[in-house]
This record gives sequence, structure tokens and C-alpha cells, in this order.
Amino acid sequence: MKHQFTLLLALLLFSSCNDGPKKSYKPASIGAINSVGVVISNELWEGPVGDKLREYFAAPVVGLTWDEPVFNLEQMPQKVFTGTTRHRRAVLFVDLDTVNVAHVKTDLYATPQEIGVIKGRTEEEIIGNIETYAEEMIQAISSMELKETQKRFLRSLNKDNILEEKFGVTLSLPSIYKLGKQEDNFVWIDREIQKGSMNIIAYEIPWNSLSNDSTFVTDFIRMRDSIGEKYIPGPDIPNKKTYMTTEDAFAPYFFETEIDGKRTIEARSIWDIENYPMAGPFATFIMDDAKNNRKLVVEGFTFAPATNKRDYMFELEAIIRTIKFK
Repeated sequence: MKHQFTLLLALLLFSSCNDGPKKSYKPASIGAINSVGVVISNELWEGPVGDKLREYFAAPVVGLTWDEPVFNLEQMPQKVFTGTTRHRRAVLFVDLDTVNVAHVKTDLYATPQEIGVIKGRTEEEIIGNIETYAEEMIQAISSMELKETQKRFLRSLNKDNILEEKFGVTLSLPSIYKLGKQEDNFVWIDREIQKGSMNIIAYEIPWNSLSNDSTFVTDFIRMRDSIGEKYIPGPDIPNKKTYMTTEDAFAPYFFETEIDGKRTIEARSIWDIENYPMAGPFATFIMDDAKNNRKLVVEGFTFAPATNKRDYMFELEAIIRTIKFK
């Protein structure tokens, strides 16, 4: 009996020595998508520091039909930043201090969580830190929000594999989206919303398409408009042909990004309907697929008149960024 007790004690001691440091529990973070809590005094918020924060963190999203901010900012003084308020997913902590620092803290009070800390000994130092580090903080928060959006719609996915059959890619698509149209080189998926629809289209183009930098913008618009004319009709109007085009009055914004390790060109602007007053935002992703000697084009666009569209477009981007090449 004594031998058994000694052996048990030794096993317990060995086990406890190999457990390593205990991981502290972090509660799940809370908050609406693209909503940022700004912990800052009323005096700083209402002065030049607050103006500079709004200039960067509430800047208009590019490619929408009217101005909507990158983030909704909700100001609160430090005394309010306690308890579950600290569990907000996205936070900016801005204050006058004895140090001049700016950095991002990840999962400090909850998970996932990004907290942008901006301090300075004077208001001028704080403003300088905002100008220097805002883009890094915006990127950190936006990346987290995309992942959070993806995690939410992973709960219920569409089982249709049309994109795999047509183009050899998979996509995490919420079950509320349905296949609307398919042709030889075209797939249209959509979902109804209260005042319109959210849409994803996909098609492929030859590898050497859009390869001339000097004519890229013109070639891109011509490509989009030809797809719209062929596959995306507008309302029936007597004696008029209606179809989706690229709005002439708004030059597209282009960015370089990456999806599933593929070099990708992202384009954002406004679509409209030829010969009919309809319009809305679109985001096109042109992915290099050298292995298959092609470029894959996947676009999200929204029709939602008299409605804010930022969050709709954010969801479409989150879906498209789940693309995996087989």
C-alpha cells in the first residue's frame, strides 16, 4: 500500500511539472462588425485629436454610392472602460501620458481583440502617432473583422459545389445564398435582402488578359461591361436594351492583394444599368492562376437603394476571400 502511494505521488509530481504555465481564460469578445470603441477623454475627442482620429478611422469607404465610414466610432471616457466593456472586439485607447508610444495589443482582455494604443506627452505627439500608425491599426482591425465575419457564416454553409465544378475552386458560402444563373463560363449566386439583393458572379479570362499596364483601366472596364451585356440584364424596357455597365462618372480604385496565395487585383467602383436608373457598389477580384493559364474573376455587387451598403460589401468581400484553388 505504501509503495502504491509513493508511486501515485511521484506520478502526480511528474504530471504537475510537465503541465507548463496555465493559460489564462479570455472571454469571447463582443461588438458589432466594424464598430470601434474609442477610449478617450471628452476634451481630446472634441478637439484636434478627435478630428484626426475621425479623419483616419472614420474615413469614407472607397467605391460606395455615398460616404460611409470605415468604422463606426463610439467614444467613451476611461472610467466607463471596465467590466464587459473591455471585451469589445475593436478598441482605440488614446490618452495624454508621460510616454510617447503607439502600438497594437492583441487579445488583451478578450479574444479575438485588437486594441490600438495611442499615447503622447502632448496633443501634437498623439496626432503624430495617429498619422504614423493609423493604417497599421486599421489593417489589424479590418483583418480581424473579416475573420469574424467568416466565422459567423461558417455556422451554416451552402453545400452547392458549382464553383468547384466550373472553375476548380471552393468557396465558403452562407446557405442563404442561392445559385441564380450558370452558363459555360459564368456563375451568378445571390441572396435577397430587405430592399434588394447581394450578388456574387464568377468567370475566367485568358492568362494574358489585362496585361498591358498603360491600357489596364480601359481594358478592365471593357471586360466588365462585356460580361454585363452578355449575362446581367436590367429591367425590361420597351425599345431599349438594359444591362449592367461600369459607371462612367467614377474611376475605379485598384489595389493589389492576395487570395489563397494568388496575386490578386482588387477593383472597386460603382455599377449602373444602361438605359435605366439603377446603380450600386461592386468589388472585383482578379486572381492570377498561372497553373491553369488563366485569371479567375470573382465579383461581389449590391443592389440596395436608399440603404447603407458598407456592411453588405464587407460580407461579400469576406466570402470571396475564402476562395481556395483545388
